[in-house]
Amino acid sequence: MRPVNLRTDLAPLADLIELVFASSMDSNGRAALREMRYLSKMGPSLRVLSRMNETALGINIGYVWIEDGKLIGNVSVYAANWPRQLGSAWIIANVGVHPDYQGRGIARRLMQASMEMIYQRGGTTAILQVDMENHTARHLYRSLGFIEERAWTTWRRSSYSRVPELSEGYDAFITHRRRGEWRDEYDLAAIVRPQQQSGVGWLRPLHPNLFQKSFWSLLNDWANLRTTERLVIRAGQPEKLVASLWIENAFAARTHLTLMVYPQYQGVYDEILLNTAVRRFGRNPLGIEHPMDDAPMNQLLDRYRFVRLRDVMHMRWDAR
Repeated sequence: MRPVNLRTDLAPLADLIELVFASSMDSNGRAALREMRYLSKMGPSLRVLSRMNETALGINIGYVWIEDGKLIGNVSVYAANWPRQLGSAWIIANVGVHPDYQGRGIARRLMQASMEMIYQRGGTTAILQVDMENHTARHLYRSLGFIEERAWTTWRRSSYSRVPELSEGYDAFITHRRRGEWRDEYDLAAIVRPQQQSGVGWLRPLHPNLFQKSFWSLLNDWANLRTTERLVIRAGQPEKLVASLWIENAFAARTHLTLMVYPQYQGVYDEILLNTAVRRFGRNPLGIEHPMDDAPMNQLLDRYRFVRLRDVMHMRWDAR
């Protein structure tokens, strides 16, 4: 085992990741592999590019395992870039061992080295996600002290899919969230997406910054051609925000949805908001990450022609 060396390891790393994760790799993953192979040919200029390239930054820290003169194991480690108030969080990813060398404790050694490095760097938390069906990996991570938080499903909808009719009798007034309502939306998320269950989704811990963006966050979104539209529904006496839909768009990327509804309004307002999003943006491919244990929402996504791509378990380790 040794630290990763981008100059010599990029191409064999791409081959290993493609082999180990072929069954669960999406278009973004395949694009990252193409980029890794391209960067591996950059020669001396790679050292400069690796400081600016997101793919290189994601695998710049970590360890590889060499055996029989071949790179047959890998683990990547990188900072999660969470708000400081939540501590120093790190992501562990790409934990993979060549099939011919599995079952020899290599993955455990790679994980232990990564966890020790995170601790030595002052990290307070490590997070990872693992395929639900990968019971061997889940057992390994639990034995190392990781706690399973919540299972999530990634869904995708083709732009060619038909839009179903809204269920009869459903009606609500949909409007944009007012800037001053961020606290109400945060309270909604705290109930349906609590922090101890992964928050609002992968790499999205429950924190006010998600709901009240700073000037610099807004400027960064503008520079990267990212937009977020927040549609809400209010109900009750006194009236309060009870359902929220985020519609996030970025240059050359699919439209991403985040849907949160108070439990007593589920089954009605979630369909109204989803129907609105599909009718407005159905010409674009749509994606959504949603808790796997929300059975009514799963049925609704099926009805609206979303396809289940991947089920993953989010896991967390407290380095303290």
